[in-house]
Amino acid sequence: MVSLQIKNLKEVPGEAQRQEIQQLAEKLRQKFEEWFKRYSKPLTFEVIVAHNGRVFRISAALDMKSKKVLHAEEDIDPVVAAHKLFEQFRRHVKRQIELERKDYEYKRKNRKKG
Repeated sequence: MVSLQIKNLKEVPGEAQRQEIQQLAEKLRQKFEEWFKRYSKPLTFEVIVAHNGRVFRISAALDMKSKKVLHAEEDIDPVVAAHKLFEQFRRHVKRQIELERKDYEYKRKNRKKG
């Protein structure tokens, strides 16, 4: 089960941009839901929006078993930053899933020997 939390979305000007960022985050949450069907830990996918001057900083976090996966992107346009962020974040999470799986298999192999 993956839940979604979007913080400070009100800092994004324009309802259309807010909805697009929310839809992108929900789409990625659904992808994570597929990947983590049999994951033993309930996960929270956090998206945080910050606005400093002209630049929007959007960051994402997912607290997995082995570590917390974090990534952030900055851009003048919040939707462009969200697109870049979610694409890169998806790759980071996928890589972390593979590392956790390898670690699990390694530990399982050593348990059988011992």
